[in-house]
Amino acid sequence: MTSSADTADKAGESTLDAFHRGAFHLVQPRRGHRAGMDAMMLAASVPGSFAGRLADLGAGAGAAGLAVAARCPDASVALVERDAGMAVYARRSIAHEANAGLRDRARVIEADVTLTGKARLAAGLVDGAFDFALMNPPFNAPIDRPSPDVLRRSAHVMEDGLFERWLRTAAAIVRPRGGLSIIARPGSLPEILTAMQGRFGGAQIMPIQPRAHEHAIRIVVRAIRGSRAGLVLMPALAIHEPAGHRFSQQADAINNGRATLFGD
Repeated sequence: MTSSADTADKAGESTLDAFHRGAFHLVQPRRGHRAGMDAMMLAASVPGSFAGRLADLGAGAGAAGLAVAARCPDASVALVERDAGMAVYARRSIAHEANAGLRDRARVIEADVTLTGKARLAAGLVDGAFDFALMNPPFNAPIDRPSPDVLRRSAHVMEDGLFERWLRTAAAIVRPRGGLSIIARPGSLPEILTAMQGRFGGAQIMPIQPRAHEHAIRIVVRAIRGSRAGLVLMPALAIHEPAGHRFSQQADAINNGRATLFGD
């Protein structure tokens, strides 16, 4: 990921940001919910050889899904977003001329991930329609300091039972033996594992730490639909070198689409 390209619309409300060293671009709001490293780490959990249909649940402007499309030429992505305003940004990102090479492999589904039954099917989230699902759900607790920005707050504040509802949908739309990846705070792990029971197995858990000697601030959980394999705790990824703010070599490669999170 590079810093903002500072290309804004006429009203100054959006920016055009280059990711993966210019492999794809994102149109996103200048203020409020903006994509960054979380989305790139989540996208990097998808194997480099992935070929198939991927659903980016809670896609925002589409950073994670488009990152997969940019890295995996045989992948097609559906950006699933309930907020109409963010869905507009996702559509603008797909339509932008800088993403011409991805345009035919990306689409937006404007829908609430927690829909069930006929409502979910009518929205375009069809049973067994995807080979992989990404999830970057709101994971801040309601007691955390809320953002004054309504859009940012709705994208970050977790509701009770959120993982159960999101994983129920993921289990419906991902085919048997298909993949799932979630990025969240470490404190959410018990709820994630509980919601995965009977749905996804063979979980690999990757802690992500600011530095090797510091506590993890994120986890990425990757699992397989219908697998009965056991849980594996992977070696942690350190984002920065032991001193200073320079990215570690591994984190920089992952963040820029040059390596995958799990090494496959």
